[in-house]
Amino acid sequence: MSHSVPTTDDLEEVLLSCRYGDLEDIRQFVDKFGPDALATAHDDAGNTILHMVAGNGHTDALDYLLPLVPPSLLAAPNNAGSTALHWAALNSHLPIAQKLVQFSAGPGVDLIDVKNSAGRSPLGEAEMVGWEEGAKWFVEVMNLDEGAKGEEELHPAEGPENIEVEIEDAEGQVAKMTLGPKSASNPDESSKAA
Repeated sequence: MSHSVPTTDDLEEVLLSCRYGDLEDIRQFVDKFGPDALATAHDDAGNTILHMVAGNGHTDALDYLLPLVPPSLLAAPNNAGSTALHWAALNSHLPIAQKLVQFSAGPGVDLIDVKNSAGRSPLGEAEMVGWEEGAKWFVEVMNLDEGAKGEEELHPAEGPENIEVEIEDAEGQVAKMTLGPKSASNPDESSKAA
């Protein structure tokens, strides 16, 4: 089946549909223009459909789009160097962040290490906005070792003791985070800036 080529207006409409999570309109775009046209949509700031969906927390639209777009779109930066994962972190959307990182055909945990033009990774963005839940999840799943990427590095150990992790951002700020089981006597095991 041959699809027509989307106009600039069509591409702007699908970006808006992704921004507002209008799954019906997104599906109509794909039916009319095919899934390959999705990757060509970006706004003047370089934001893709995944930036729009991730930044606004639309999990149903993301679930629909992920199998249709090229995996490289997950790591596509906008004009500020930010990926869709940066936007998910800025807006504290944990289910979106998890889906982007865990998408089997995508770059995986390497997305967490991508730095934008400001020198911040998605973890850095999460810390900047005070999103402790997301920062903790990023640290739990990210590659903390520069060595070979084995299966052990992709998943936290079961039942870890409290582990203190220090992470230095691009500005030299050090954040300390304690990872481990939460207990009723110590409910605030959050990251603490040093």
